[in-house]
Amino acid sequence: MEHAQKLEEVRRALKEVGEDTLEALLMIDAIQRLGIDYHFHGEIEVVLQRLHTKFNTVSDCHNNLYELALGFRLLRQEGYYVSADVFNNLKDTEGKLQEKLSQDIKGLMGLYEASQLCIKGEDTLEEIGNFSSQLLNAWNTHNDHSQARIVRNTLGHPHHKSLAKFMAKSFLSDFQGTDGWVNVFRELAKMDFNVVKSIHQKEMLQVSKWWKDLGLAKELKFARNQPLKWYMWPLAVLPDPSLSEQRVELTKPISLVYIIDDIFDVHGTLDELTLFTEAVNRWEYAAVEQLPDYMKICFNALNGITNEISSKVYNDHGWNPMESLRKAWACLCNAFLVEAKWFADGHVPKADEYLKNGVISSGVHVVLVHMFFLLGHGITKRNVDVVDDFPEIISSVAKILRLWDDLGSAKDENQDGHDGSYLECYMKEKPGTSIENARCHVMHTISETWKSLNNECLAPNPFSTCFTKACLNVARMVPLMYSYDDNRCLPSLEEHMKSLVYESVSS
Repeated sequence: MEHAQKLEEVRRALKEVGEDTLEALLMIDAIQRLGIDYHFHGEIEVVLQRLHTKFNTVSDCHNNLYELALGFRLLRQEGYYVSADVFNNLKDTEGKLQEKLSQDIKGLMGLYEASQLCIKGEDTLEEIGNFSSQLLNAWNTHNDHSQARIVRNTLGHPHHKSLAKFMAKSFLSDFQGTDGWVNVFRELAKMDFNVVKSIHQKEMLQVSKWWKDLGLAKELKFARNQPLKWYMWPLAVLPDPSLSEQRVELTKPISLVYIIDDIFDVHGTLDELTLFTEAVNRWEYAAVEQLPDYMKICFNALNGITNEISSKVYNDHGWNPMESLRKAWACLCNAFLVEAKWFADGHVPKADEYLKNGVISSGVHVVLVHMFFLLGHGITKRNVDVVDDFPEIISSVAKILRLWDDLGSAKDENQDGHDGSYLECYMKEKPGTSIENARCHVMHTISETWKSLNNECLAPNPFSTCFTKACLNVARMVPLMYSYDDNRCLPSLEEHMKSLVYESVSS
């Protein structure tokens, strides 16, 4: 009852804000950063539609730098196209950014945040991002109070490229103010956090039981045994508490991507891997009979999970995705086999050739195809064809993951496999390139790929908002999943997992 009362108070605050644009935007930003926006889709939409009209029709509504930057970012985040030309008036007569901007720290933070939604060709917005980043970094070196910590947080974790779920506690501690609504928002967020934590604990028990009952860990001793780490993907990617069933189901194909990856990288001979790939392409038991026992066990698990998820999607949404799922698994195994052959032959491919295949072998397409069907939004023949064909929204995410993975300074925990690396291919192709320059090239490529992903998320696109945001969340999760320390651990991920699943927030 208390939770319901707080929900109503927040709704009332959103409705009462009326035409005060900045106040409304501050509320929406706070709601999103606290991770409670799933309660208020309708109210947020009303405010943003009004703002979008204002952005497109009123030429003098952008006097406040922070308001301009925040409005631009919130609209783009929700798929509204707003021209980056709204920032043109920040330049002086020589085309340079005005010097007076350097004094407005909050405005500069807003500009830096807005620049993360840049798409290709928006040179002014990119320039603004670099300009604001340099000024904020310079300002930060001379200050050490709480504002400096917030600036550091903005530079290290801009909202658009971070997971609100993992940043909410940090924002909550910085979220202070005298406005009445601030306290109401804080109280609701704390209640929500504890409610959602109990949902995740139940999901973890379901995942652990499913994994134990499946028996793969016992049968395949060489493979990774990390169901709770794999569950962190759906936990981050589908934050809405109502999607509990989808999170548990999505952990299943994710676990198999890791297991099959280990078979190809760590354990299988080339002859065995060729047979396994043929079996997955044909999906016939006659082909499975020739496989060694450990591969039969894996294929049977793959077949069982694919049948189970297909039945579930058909019962819930009236579409049988079997063909799409099998095709996606076949593409993944074909890509794994290409890499295995490269390694067996001692062949280092061209960087572009490696990346083209590596985008498929990342496993992102398999997982997002499953997610598309489990969510059940917009399942039409046309959309299914688009999803099957590896659309840009999926390939961009896959490219970001593959490049981040290959940047890793340490290999995955206990994995000494034979997968390649984009860095290795790039440096062989361009002799004399230092490791530092190669890494800079990779980071630049990741940044350019984010621009493509940003573009794909603008309306109109064929996918639901839920699917689009989930794709973004995969890209946001990637740095956490691939930032290994010298001990081959993921300290940031472990800290977030502990915080989300085991720790309460006191009122």
